[in-house]
Amino acid sequence: MNKIIYSIVFAALFWAENTRAELLPIESFNLNNGLQVIVVSNTKAPIVKQMLWYKTGSIDEPVGRGGVAHLLEHLMFRGTKKVPDSEFNDIIAQNGGDSNAFTSTDFTAYHEFVDISRLEVVMALEADRMVNLDFDDDAFQKERQIVFQERKQRIDNNPTAQFSEIMNRTLWQDCPYARPVTGTEEEILNLTSDDVKTFYDKHYSPDNTVLVLSGDIDASTAKQLAEKHFGGIEKSGTKTSRNPVCSSIKNNKNVYHIKMSHPEIKTPRVVRRYIAPSLKENPEQAYALMVFSKYFGEGDNSFLNQELVLKNKVAAAGSSYDALSRGDGVFSLSAVPSPGKTAAETEDLLQTALNEALKSLNKDKLEKEKHKMTSGLVYIRDNPEDAAMLVGQMAALGFNLNEINDYEKNIKNVTLGDIKEAVSDMLSSSTSITGYLLPAAKEDK
Repeated sequence: MNKIIYSIVFAALFWAENTRAELLPIESFNLNNGLQVIVVSNTKAPIVKQMLWYKTGSIDEPVGRGGVAHLLEHLMFRGTKKVPDSEFNDIIAQNGGDSNAFTSTDFTAYHEFVDISRLEVVMALEADRMVNLDFDDDAFQKERQIVFQERKQRIDNNPTAQFSEIMNRTLWQDCPYARPVTGTEEEILNLTSDDVKTFYDKHYSPDNTVLVLSGDIDASTAKQLAEKHFGGIEKSGTKTSRNPVCSSIKNNKNVYHIKMSHPEIKTPRVVRRYIAPSLKENPEQAYALMVFSKYFGEGDNSFLNQELVLKNKVAAAGSSYDALSRGDGVFSLSAVPSPGKTAAETEDLLQTALNEALKSLNKDKLEKEKHKMTSGLVYIRDNPEDAAMLVGQMAALGFNLNEINDYEKNIKNVTLGDIKEAVSDMLSSSTSITGYLLPAAKEDK
């Protein structure tokens, strides 16, 4: 139900890179209360994926109230007066479906996968909890404790997760992206029912939401059902906006270096992150970085795998690029040293590989990479769940249907000059952080 998925953006981005207009028949309309409804028709099977994307996440939380968005996600499954306690999940299961949810920095999504004949059931359930959530004190106390224990298990007792969180805080400084989606232990324990209700009342409304229906449904039927179940809900007038603080952090050109050691770590790891333009901020550079990351460090045939893993015998290496964000994006590269190599030596290898990859990329290699990125179109066309993830995430971030369907064209339009300029700009002018995660003796924890 409650997934803190930092990799969600990367998964959605993979499908986003493989879309074209004729393969995703998308239609969109808005209800009078501001709810945007997007229909992705796929008649191959009588199934439908419903996703409700609230345009709010952890970066919208008040300072000192970290974790409130995630705790609210938990409480959304605790029921309303009409559907109390755990009946939400029981009803979904009785109708042969499944449901889940996740909270990220930029948005919160709730989703169900059911037979098309059961769509109205899950739509009615989502509409009910959009406005009628029951903030029972006993349920609140139980869920807050669950969230607290999740935090201890997944972050505080996991040195790799701690390391990633420390790097993130150092990189982003006082920008909201520095704060963990879970909130800290202290913040979680200090949250009150009023904190969560205030956040719910402000952000959970139809005019701050995208409803995606992907599967065996047409726009006419979707509009009829959406009007029936969501049309009577009043809009709040709240509009989630991008926090402008982040824009100044990217360009201050700070270079951070941290080391963390822990007795549970058996193998060192080197990670570097750059604050980079997102698709919303600079589409041309973002598409260029997207293609470069695929070439540089994503997959067995990537430059990093060929040069560092196969030739230099580094244990593992890769890169990723988070371009789908309301604020700035992040370009990451990492490596695990082979036995006998130090973290510093491996960092040097990473830097050399980054420079060499930029030099080695030519027009033929670029065209080959872009072809690979656009050759998997069949997957999103055939899978309503993947289509709903892509379309919903992009729509929640403010992309229109043309921008979603222009993904393939924009990938194909990336030139060698675009990549060299985007990567050079990132290396020379962006804030970055390099971190070493190292083994340590127990007494040095």
